[in-house]
Amino acid sequence: MPSEEMQRIIDMVPATAPFNSGDLKTRRESLDFIGIAVSEIEGSTYQDVLANSIEAQWINVPNGQDHSKVLLYLHGGGYSVGSIISHRRLAGKIADSAKLDRALIPNYRLAPENPYPGAIEDALSIYKWLVNDQNVSPDQIVVAGDSAGGGLCAALLLSIKQNGLDMPGGAVFLSPWLDLTGSGESAKTRRDRDPMLTPEMLDDFAAIYCQGQVALTEPLVSPLFGDFAGFPKCLIQVGDAEILLSDSTRFHEKLIEAGVNATIEIFDDMIHVFQIFGGMAPEPTEAVSKIGNWIEQL
Repeated sequence: MPSEEMQRIIDMVPATAPFNSGDLKTRRESLDFIGIAVSEIEGSTYQDVLANSIEAQWINVPNGQDHSKVLLYLHGGGYSVGSIISHRRLAGKIADSAKLDRALIPNYRLAPENPYPGAIEDALSIYKWLVNDQNVSPDQIVVAGDSAGGGLCAALLLSIKQNGLDMPGGAVFLSPWLDLTGSGESAKTRRDRDPMLTPEMLDDFAAIYCQGQVALTEPLVSPLFGDFAGFPKCLIQVGDAEILLSDSTRFHEKLIEAGVNATIEIFDDMIHVFQIFGGMAPEPTEAVSKIGNWIEQL
């Protein structure tokens, strides 16, 4: 059973979930509203930056002790909603938990204005900017993302490998959306338990992102179908009550088969990207703490 605090949040989700809104503008505004409604690390500051012409923000965490590692956070939102504003507080919580002093979150291009491959091109460009312009050693970069941002992290790792670049030091995936074909069994078995997402919503997001111009099985679209050999150490967190559960469990199995050091943490009764509520309920607070401990050990 969820804690009382978390249950109150879960009960509010159907009314506040941005994906339940009709038009794209409202969806984007709704997700940004959630981003400024959740708790924030006190004393955090934000610095706008252009990274290879891509809007981004440095998140400066006041109590960070590790000045070498950098968290690169890719926000979720079905590749068509989400922004720096919607997810910078979550990224800041993760950086703070890992005792990092900074994180970078970009506004990568969104569909339908910029369908595939806009997002993955921007993610790779941002990664190159950190390495080449900011002189951050790849092994000191931790890439992380939630939902579509988690899928984008996996696609980024595939793209890094395809381009012969050095891998980051680690990768964190929060409820990643990795299979845009929707073939996971949890799309059926968790349908009645997930208050935020439906298979139809995900199909809609996939259509907006790909616009019929690329196969949904293309690994840079659905990284679950990629080759994970050579991936860095990976941490996956997912809720037991979400329709994307199977994306995470299958991803973990394939990572292990590819010889990757991969850990999966499945949280009972938790919903999609519940970590965003860290500091507001015990379960997400614990999850963020576990992410921080994992990053510290890299």
